[in-house]
Amino acid sequence: MQHFPNPFIPQRADPFILQVEGGYYFTASVPEYDRIVLRYSPDLLGLPQAQEHTVWVKHENGPMSDLIWAPELHFIDGAWYIYFAAAPNREIAYHAFQHRMYVLCCHDADPITGKWEELGQMVTSMDTFSLDATTFCHKGKHYYLWAQQDRSIPGNSNLYLAPLVNGWTLENKQIMLTKPEFAWECKGFLVNEGPAVLQRHGKVFVFYSAAATDENYCIGLLWADANADLMDSNSWHKAKEPIFTTSYENQQYGPGHCSVTRAEDGTDLLVYHCRSYREIEGDPLWNPDRHCRIKNIAWDDAGFPVLGVPPQDD
Repeated sequence: MQHFPNPFIPQRADPFILQVEGGYYFTASVPEYDRIVLRYSPDLLGLPQAQEHTVWVKHENGPMSDLIWAPELHFIDGAWYIYFAAAPNREIAYHAFQHRMYVLCCHDADPITGKWEELGQMVTSMDTFSLDATTFCHKGKHYYLWAQQDRSIPGNSNLYLAPLVNGWTLENKQIMLTKPEFAWECKGFLVNEGPAVLQRHGKVFVFYSAAATDENYCIGLLWADANADLMDSNSWHKAKEPIFTTSYENQQYGPGHCSVTRAEDGTDLLVYHCRSYREIEGDPLWNPDRHCRIKNIAWDDAGFPVLGVPPQDD
């Protein structure tokens, strides 16, 4: 089992690693929330030293001019897409920022040197606070999975799922997978966000993050049978307890907003962020020390993921 330095990449929150033929791409939120960056390495352990490239910069004003959050890089039907969230300002309304989700597209072979085109907002059935989109392909169908506020439901965000018509358009049918309901999902804020999909052992697993982004931040688990109708909300099940939480012993606080990738040997890996200290001066949102980290995912006899505890810093 491969060892990864901890932290893996400092001051990169909401980390996302995409494995492609021949290597790995990395992106994440930067502390300034003002741009989207990519780096590439032919091997996973080369990412921390890989050159970082800015591929898009926030607008001077308008809906994509502030708080650029949680970019993800995906390859769909021969083109690259970056999904991200942006806000017009830092004002709070309806107990949340005013983020909406947007998409960039690149048709060149190399997403780092290629030309990126803005395709606008990802339109959902509600025009409300929304963020943290990811995509996955299941049985030949592409799906879009994201967090959004429904103002008729208490809290900041729930998770929603919809099939994709193409890389920038959703089908009309959209379902809610989960909303904050357990006490551990409602500490500080009522939040379900940051979904990541892992398909293994005949199931579709969704890791997601819950609660405020301080030491209470943690990861929960949803799952559906791989042969079930993913667009039937009854197909989905939810763990009653979080599966990855703060380790006071290891001084790892608020693990969350994960993605999943694979090591070169095929081992499943959790890519996540957390802090190495508990006391934060000011708003946790503006603290830059949510570092990207990686750990191996284990599996129990029933074929469910076991994340264990966040390992201490090296």
